[in-house]
Amino acid sequence: MTGLTNVTGVILAGGRGARMGGADKGLELLNGKALALHALQRLQPQVGPVMINANRNLPDYESFGAPVWPDALPDFPGPLAGFITALTHCETPYLVTVPCDTPNFPSDLVARLHTALEAHGADIAMAAALEEDGRLRNQPVFCLLQSNLKDSLTAFMASGRRKIDAWTALHQTIVVPFDLPGDDPHAFFNANTPDELHSLSNQQK
Repeated sequence: MTGLTNVTGVILAGGRGARMGGADKGLELLNGKALALHALQRLQPQVGPVMINANRNLPDYESFGAPVWPDALPDFPGPLAGFITALTHCETPYLVTVPCDTPNFPSDLVARLHTALEAHGADIAMAAALEEDGRLRNQPVFCLLQSNLKDSLTAFMASGRRKIDAWTALHQTIVVPFDLPGDDPHAFFNANTPDELHSLSNQQK
């Protein structure tokens, strides 16, 4: 599958890693490879340009071969700060956001988000995944955005708000379920804690 050249991808690795004991989560190893590198290599075939948003250990992230941009906003204000940073450096019509801690996200993630966004004329397409109880749960850090939304997001964060879904609710957003036959039910499993990272390691063996 050829990547969508009109989409820029960003790996979000700028968090505090609080539930990982303060570790730089994107650099935590999963089967010998950094989580962020797993995510980067999963995303690269799906998009055109790609970048990493990180706030610590920048040379380590730069060694992965993609441009690295820290938050313009101070004090780790959350993933939306990474959205703004990426939108600032995005030169394509669309931006897709992916967290560093979910290395097994679908290999057709971007294509399906893009198809839904175009079909509905939406501003944003957001993934949703099946939970163990059979319910769909939105995955707001997996978003495809029109790249002209930077001013809206900047104003939203300037008002002190930080929740992704509160911002996406201000725009035409289509939710894209990843619940088709053959979709991996664990594709959106993320490693927020050492125990979850260990569970991911077992899944990949």
